[in-house]
Amino acid sequence: MRQRLLIKLLLVNVFPVIGVIIIVVWVSFDQLAADYFTVLMEKYDVSPTETHQMFLTAVHRYLVWAAVISLGLALLLSYLLTRRILRPLSQMASITRDVSAGQFHRRVEISSQDEVGQLGLDFNRMADSLARLEQLRKTMVADVAHELRTPLTNLRGYFEAMSDDVIPPTRGTLNMLQQEILHLVKLVERLQQLAKADAAKAFLDQRPADLVLLIKQMVDLFRPNLDNKRLEVDLDLRTDECWVKVDVEKVLQVIRNLLENACKYTPEAGRIRISLEPGKERAVVAVTNYGPGIKGKDLPYIFERFFRGDPSRRRVETEGGGAGIGLSIVKELVEAHGGEVGATSEKGETRVWFSLPREPQPNKEN
Repeated sequence: MRQRLLIKLLLVNVFPVIGVIIIVVWVSFDQLAADYFTVLMEKYDVSPTETHQMFLTAVHRYLVWAAVISLGLALLLSYLLTRRILRPLSQMASITRDVSAGQFHRRVEISSQDEVGQLGLDFNRMADSLARLEQLRKTMVADVAHELRTPLTNLRGYFEAMSDDVIPPTRGTLNMLQQEILHLVKLVERLQQLAKADAAKAFLDQRPADLVLLIKQMVDLFRPNLDNKRLEVDLDLRTDECWVKVDVEKVLQVIRNLLENACKYTPEAGRIRISLEPGKERAVVAVTNYGPGIKGKDLPYIFERFFRGDPSRRRVETEGGGAGIGLSIVKELVEAHGGEVGATSEKGETRVWFSLPREPQPNKEN
């Protein structure tokens, strides 16, 4: 393909230009220079016939040689330039075939800063994104398999032991098996929520809502979980009303996930702080818990699916039945509303926040 395209470009760019130049010069000599030569011969009383023919023959001969040399130089320069331009395109074609086969390691060599170089740079960025997505897919499959394998292995072992009369089917054993089943059910529900969050942009039922009211509503609904660990919640809302245009059900889920995350990592009888910063264009909601912090190297990845960094936090997640999906759901739902998410952690204080675009207060008369 590359050779065919190279030949086409050479034929289009070189031969028409050289051909036109030769024809123009040839006709010019035949029609104009020859006429001037004839006038001069007649002026000086010299027979123009034989001399005129000799003149045209010499001009044509040198014109042909000039055309051949010019054509050779033009072909050489055009070949080198065109080959340089086509090299990244040829690499892209080859790399595209590798990418379609699931190989993402190759990249285009960038040798210029022109449009072709920019195309190669964008192509490399696309390949990097595809490689990251593929790695996330593989990691997610492995993590889901791990999350499912542990409870399923426990269930299988206990059921085999009970069927072989090794372990009696006591109430305690059945309750433990029920907890394992509930863990599986919860994991499947979270995966379903994550799938819905991925498609949230296409299915948002947005309408004006008071963010202050949504926060208070979710805190009241989550109160039994907070009371179980004797946790106090400090509300710092700074305003009576803060209107946003959102899908109420999904924003409530965002707040609930952040509360669950904070409750999970806050020691008993601890404290959780929920703040609202009503900016002019965006409202920022932050949930702060005081407990095991997050290492700086792990902060950029806490919103990735199934990410678990610090061993102490992994232990808390395992004991609490977490699967590392809650914050991923938060990120997908918030970004579907045009918002942003982020987190900071230092000295045992972890702050996870999200922002949403503000909405003018609706006219109460309507």
